[in-house]
Amino acid sequence: MTVFDILGPVMVGPSSSHTAGAVRIGLVCRKLLGSTPQSADILLHGSFAETGLGHGTDRALIAGLLGMSTDDLDIPHSFERATEQGMNFSFGKVQLDDAHPNTAVLDLKAADGRSLNIQASSIGGGRICINKIDGIRTDFTGDYPTLIVHNLDQPGHVAEVTSMLAHKGVNIATLKLYRNKKGGYAVMIVETDQGVPDEAIKWLHRVEGVIKVTYLDVRDE
Repeated sequence: MTVFDILGPVMVGPSSSHTAGAVRIGLVCRKLLGSTPQSADILLHGSFAETGLGHGTDRALIAGLLGMSTDDLDIPHSFERATEQGMNFSFGKVQLDDAHPNTAVLDLKAADGRSLNIQASSIGGGRICINKIDGIRTDFTGDYPTLIVHNLDQPGHVAEVTSMLAHKGVNIATLKLYRNKKGGYAVMIVETDQGVPDEAIKWLHRVEGVIKVTYLDVRDE
């Protein structure tokens, strides 16, 4: 535990959950997409939907998508900055089953055609959890370097990924596996103690049965 776990994050805004957490959700989603979104359609659930606007949750989410940190003094002006950069965005409300009260669903599209649908929650003290990516459960915090491998649910993929990381000297902190059905679409979430080299990520893209590889390294913030 650090002093920031006790006192909360350095931030602009009235609430660590509704403001700082929302900025971090936007920032992590931006990194998962790989660029500033060209468009962002955002749905708010629970407390985010009912009281978020008063806490600046909407502006905080856009600020994160633009790459601002939680202490950026320009957060209150994020809508204007998004318009200046050509980002189209919209907000609505959604009722989700079994979701944390501070949850947002972000449908993002990049200029090069890449897209991501992410459900994420602000769980207190500026901390977040990425609950789903493209409809598949994920449940990771973004506190570690995180490798996300989307693949066909076939034998051998876990062994290929873990063997590659061992070969590169990367230690696995946590490993979680999810799938929509047997033999269907699967997601592997690997949190690591060290960063994953670029050549390893490029190699994964070429593995048969791998659909998409996304990498998030929080140390880049």
